[in-house]
Amino acid sequence: MKVSDAMTSQVSIARPTDSIRKVAETMAKIESGVVPVVDDGKVVGVVTDRDIVLRVVAEGRSFDSPISEAMSDGEVLSVKEDDILADATAKMANNQVRRLIVLNESGNLTGILSLGDVAKDYGAKQVGKTLEEISQEPADAAN
Repeated sequence: MKVSDAMTSQVSIARPTDSIRKVAETMAKIESGVVPVVDDGKVVGVVTDRDIVLRVVAEGRSFDSPISEAMSDGEVLSVKEDDILADATAKMANNQVRRLIVLNESGNLTGILSLGDVAKDYGAKQVGKTLEEISQEPADAAN
């Protein structure tokens, strides 16, 4: 099974200059806790509801600030839409994440793959295994 068989392809996006408030309103409207941030057709970051709580609410920032101040940037974890689903779930487990950005061969956003998507199309056993691995404390954190 390929990633494209399980991913969510209807994805709302934000631009780096969109206000934090606008992105939070989008999350509420689409009932999702994650929105990719896209600039000039490329994913430049991801913002989650947790990012907004930790980087905006907890720090007392303005909701009118650009979402680029709250998003996780740097390396955006992604997979290609034609990758094998089992490999994608292994990537989730290895990086301890619950979602991956899905890109096409040109590097453009085509969807998001979440544990929920995997559960629907790949089976509860695999989701349980992946979630267990995501939830484990990293080996270097014990030192």
